[in-house]
Order: sequence, then structure tokens, then C-alpha cells
Amino acid sequence: MQTLIINIKELLQVREISIDKVSGKEMGILPSVKNAFLLLENDLIADFGPMEKCPKINAETTIDASGKIVLPSWCDSHTHIVYAGNREQEFVDRINGLTYEEIANRGGGILNSAKKLNETSEEEIYNQSKKRLEEVIQQGTGAVEIKSGYGLTVEGELKMLRVIKKLAANYPIAIKATFLGAHAFPLAYKENHSGYIDLLINEMLPKIAEEKLADYIDAFLETGYFSVEETERIMQAGKQYGLRSKIHVNQFTAINGIAACVKHNALSVDHLEIVTDEDIEALKNNETIAVALPSCSYFISIPYTPARRMLEAGLPLALASDFNPGTTPSGNMNFVVATACIKMKMTPEEAINAATINGAYAMGLSKTHGSITVGKKANLIITKPLNSFYQLPYQFASNLIEQVILNGNVIA
Repeated sequence: MQTLIINIKELLQVREISIDKVSGKEMGILPSVKNAFLLLENDLIADFGPMEKCPKINAETTIDASGKIVLPSWCDSHTHIVYAGNREQEFVDRINGLTYEEIANRGGGILNSAKKLNETSEEEIYNQSKKRLEEVIQQGTGAVEIKSGYGLTVEGELKMLRVIKKLAANYPIAIKATFLGAHAFPLAYKENHSGYIDLLINEMLPKIAEEKLADYIDAFLETGYFSVEETERIMQAGKQYGLRSKIHVNQFTAINGIAACVKHNALSVDHLEIVTDEDIEALKNNETIAVALPSCSYFISIPYTPARRMLEAGLPLALASDFNPGTTPSGNMNFVVATACIKMKMTPEEAINAATINGAYAMGLSKTHGSITVGKKANLIITKPLNSFYQLPYQFASNLIEQVILNGNVIA
């Protein structure tokens, strides 16, 4: 089946040659074609270019995109979409002055979500989670990573990962699954950290590997959660099962965790609201990409990832939503891009690069997603008529998406 999109006002993120990611000053360059066409064949991008070179074909479907911007779907490399219930009360608690740490110490936070999840059936968790997934698809996300981490028991973690696997089987969006059993220490192991890590490594990981439930492994490397040494043990164990690491780090404190992640060749280090000069040096000249989560900073009023410092140091940066019940109950990548521009002082070009090609890299999908390149997946956003693509972050509260295409099919 062929779909031909014509008269595109501007086709963004066009890459004649497939690349993995962009870094530093290159992030300020967003290649595009004005007055363009785009040809899709089945689920892949087949051709693109200026309208004067548009092929004379009788495509099964022709879409006139006059006045509209077309760009690759958002690639959201950090979410916790699978969970049970909500944490609305904690939202009010923060308004009333409690900190993230104080809420956690009262049994809230991650442990609150773990309690709810373990009390909820797998079918109900799936039904709740699919609504969130459908919502982010409508908002233009075409690839998403989903973490476990609200089970904190063998059965709870397996239950979450099975739900993620079922979502991947039932929806056209690309989904990567990450095992985050090391999200927090359950109360039963509060004084026995090594015992819980033994459970992760000796009981959870073998079963996850047997059922092929995860692509990556993660840990919350942070003061009061998992230490550098504990996280290194988890990363090493993940390697033995073919699971590369994607690590939560530097959300509240900097404890030399980034250097440890780089040493273990982590695919990504995520959060980085607190970044030292040593952290920036550690991230230079390696395969690990930093992932910023600006809507988390917005929601719980913590610092934003220092994007300008990182880009000026020549680093690559990705953007993701951190969709979760406690600190970011939204997977709207349009808001993430806008917030990165407004609060992190990223240019629209940088933010779109971070949310497309670099987001794809941060979940191992660079070869198939994240840019308009022949042979890549036909996952697209078609906007409403716009003055320019700058309107996307500028008009941050408006829904400017007219159509969403996944695998060559119009789904919204």
C-alpha cells in the first residue's frame, strides 16, 4: 500500500543518511525540506523531497498537507506507564509543603504504588495502562520505553513486564521494556539491601530472561535508594542476561553515579537535574546518552537538567516524559518539548532533535525510528496549519496535531 503526502509546508528531521544521534552544536541543526512530498510504502518511508520531484503515481491514499508541518513521531525513552491507581493525595501533600523524601518516608511514593500494584490483578493493570498508551499515541508518540518497578516482588515485577509485553503485542507503537526492580527497597528489606539485590539477581532476572520480558535493566541510583556499588552490581548482573542498563541518576544528588554508568556502558543516564563538571567530563566521548525529563522538574518543582551547559560541552541530549503516577502524571511529549524550550532554554531545533532522533537512540531504535529517512518506519505527526514549527513549543497548551500515522496507517 502506498500513501503519498503532498504540499507539505515543511518536512522536518530529514536525514538522507541514517545517523544514530546528534550532539552539541549539531543539535541546533534540524534539516528540513519546504514544499515537500513524502511517500510511504506499507509501513516504511519510501521517498521524500521537494514537490517538483514528486513522483507521478496513483497512490492508494493521498494526503494534502498544505500549510502543515510533518515530522517523525516522538520517541519517548523513559516512562512508567504501567501502574495501578494514582497518587493524587501526594500531589496535594506537596502543595502543602511535604518534600518527595518526606512523602517517601511516610510510606508514600514508590512504595505506595507498589502496594496498589500488588493488590491489583494483571488484567486490571493492563486495562488501566492501555488507556494511557492510547493517550500518548494520540499525542504523537510513536515509540516508547516502559519500565517495571512498582512490583518490588518477584510476582509483582513479572506481572508488570507481562503487561508491557501484552501492550507491545496489541498496539502498533514500538515498545521497549525495562526491568526496574531496583526502584526502591521494599519495607521487608529496608535493613537488608543485599538480600533484596540477591532476590533481583537470583530470582527475578532468571525468570525475566526465561520469558524474554525485558530489553534493558534500570536502577534508581540516588542517595537513600541504590548506592553506586549496589547499582554496579545490578548493571553487571543485567549484562549476564543480555540486558544493557538505562539508569535513573542525579535526580536529587550527585554521588559519582554517572561515571559508574559510563564504565558499564549504560545506554542512557536519565534525570540529571543535578550535574557536576565531573559528570559532564564522564559523559564525553562514549556511547552513553543523557536523558532530561523536564515535565518531572515542572511537576515537583526541582531544578531542570542544565541543557545549555551540556550542549556547550558537546554532549548529546534526549528528552523523555517520565510518565508516572507520582512525579509526572503525563506522557505528553508536546509539553515536554515546549518545557525544554521555555525552562531549559533549548531552541526548538534542539528540542525536536532531542525528542526524535536522540530519543530513538536512548532506547536502541536509531536504525528504525526518529527521522525521515528512507527505510525507516512510517511513524509521523501531521500538524494543523501552522505559521512555522516554532509554533509547536510556543503555543504550548494547544493541541496542534491533526493526524498521527503509525506504521504507515492513519490512526488518529
